[in-house]
Amino acid sequence: MSWGTELWDQFDNLEKHTQWGIDILEKYIKFVKERTEIELSYAKQLRNLSKKYQPKKNSKEEEEYRYTACQAFLSTLNEMNDYAGQHEVISENLTSKIIAGLARYVQELKQERKSHFHDGRKAQQHIETCWKQLESSKRRFERDCKEADRAQQYFEKMDADINVTKADVEKARQQAQLRHQMAEDSKADYSSILQKFNHEQREYYYTHIPTIFQQIQEMEERRIVRLGESMKTYAEVDRQVTPIIGKCLDGIVKAAEAIDQKNDSQLVIEAYKSGFEPPGDIEFEDYTQPMKRTVSENSLSNSRGEGKAEPKFGGKAKGKLWPFIKKNKLMSLLTSPHQPPPPPPASASPSAVPNGPQSPKQPKEPLSHRFNEFMTSKPKIHCFRSLKRGGSTPEDFSNLPPEQRRKKLQQKVDELNKDIQKEVDQRDAITKMKDVYLKNPQMGDPASLDHKLAEVNQNIEKLRLEAQKFEAWLAEVEGRLPARGEQARRQSGLYDAQSTPTVNNCAQARESPDGSYTEEQSQESEVKVPALDFDDEFDDEEPLPAIGTCKALYTFDGQNEGTISVVEGETLYVIEEDKGDGWTRIRRSEDEEGYVPTSYVEVYLDKNAKGAKTYI
Repeated sequence: MSWGTELWDQFDNLEKHTQWGIDILEKYIKFVKERTEIELSYAKQLRNLSKKYQPKKNSKEEEEYRYTACQAFLSTLNEMNDYAGQHEVISENLTSKIIAGLARYVQELKQERKSHFHDGRKAQQHIETCWKQLESSKRRFERDCKEADRAQQYFEKMDADINVTKADVEKARQQAQLRHQMAEDSKADYSSILQKFNHEQREYYYTHIPTIFQQIQEMEERRIVRLGESMKTYAEVDRQVTPIIGKCLDGIVKAAEAIDQKNDSQLVIEAYKSGFEPPGDIEFEDYTQPMKRTVSENSLSNSRGEGKAEPKFGGKAKGKLWPFIKKNKLMSLLTSPHQPPPPPPASASPSAVPNGPQSPKQPKEPLSHRFNEFMTSKPKIHCFRSLKRGGSTPEDFSNLPPEQRRKKLQQKVDELNKDIQKEVDQRDAITKMKDVYLKNPQMGDPASLDHKLAEVNQNIEKLRLEAQKFEAWLAEVEGRLPARGEQARRQSGLYDAQSTPTVNNCAQARESPDGSYTEEQSQESEVKVPALDFDDEFDDEEPLPAIGTCKALYTFDGQNEGTISVVEGETLYVIEEDKGDGWTRIRRSEDEEGYVPTSYVEVYLDKNAKGAKTYI
């Protein structure tokens, strides 16, 4: 099967076919080039997608990636980034292994094709020239033969005419002989040219054209083979990255299998655990008792309560109480501060003592409305993040629940310790360098490092002071976290007070025993106990006994409702310990008691004191 023998007369069609083959190659190159552009675009879009959903630094999203589900999602994003990289590899390999090679090959193929068809046209032109020579000699031979025939006829006519002179007859004879000679010469020339043309034609159809067409056939077959190899390479490029893409997908599966729902649930507990205990049971309050007024040993009335003034809360005077509620318990709930205690001052100077923000002032409400509201609605427990003092978070995180505050303080201590370690390492490096300078003065001046060394030491001292401050707060929080039973009793007392008719918004504002508050604290609270007809029938209970003493470490100006002012160095009685909210209840005299920040006093408990007991 050879184009030279089978297609000897299809020169033009072969020329068209080979040009079509080159067009196919160029079309395939264009296809691969567009595929590379798609791969690059796809990889770019995948990278942008991965980048779009990456957690932003120093944002809330970064904290969310503590959870295993979010970590799995982050691993998916990273694997997709690697996945995009493999598509970039596909694009690069297609460009280098297919597009570049085929582009060069097409140029070479065009040159080779041009050369072959140039040789074919040259042979074609040669045979056409030979054919033209043959035709020319043939026509000349034909013309000479005709001229010789006419000259012979003219001679015979002249020779037969008796009127023509002998000289004219001789002249005609000579002319006829000349024409016959020319015809013989043309015949010989025609015969020679014909033989030559036949030889050239045989060479053309059996040697030149088959050789040229065979070369064109080989060129075309090489083109076909090269196209097939390019297609194999095209598939191989994809196959090479398939294992890596499989590893990316396996990484996504592995990350998904690493999701631990129990661990995530534990992280939620750690993130939002407040450290509080659930509130205790609300005591039943029998409102039918005031209607059964009997004078007996169990009667609630007592003549000692008659004629006493209306109570003023804050520990300034004794007053009449609502039935079925212990005086000290009610006073503890209604007069305790609604803000976290202020941190201790940096110095003992009275001017440096900060005062806590003003207590909220709540509008008065009817007793029945307040009781119904409490019984029919859920307690308000607002987000602690909504509470801001002075528009910013306190340095000691006192606006947070105990557990969250402890975590924040521990985190801060760890950060400061890391900074201290960095500074210490830097100081050690500078010290070593200074020693080197001392041993080898030509390397540098040791005195030039003194300023830097002093600066580093100063930074270390500052960081250590800062760390000590936060460690003190941390120790205070860890030492103050209430036990479960004690906190339950405290919260039980709180909800008991909330359910009584004497509690208005002021009591409800203090919604958690550690001093967490609602967002309604922008107003000052006001508590007033309305007088009833049977107030004078109830006895005043004895005040809480002292359970120890305390010494004021700093001066505290107790301007908020429920607090009491103390002077540095003053000794007072402790009647109620800190229950985890940062406040300690103290008494100066029989009629003057209130709360002070625990960090402002040094408490000396006396468990063996007369009448010492824990108030429930």
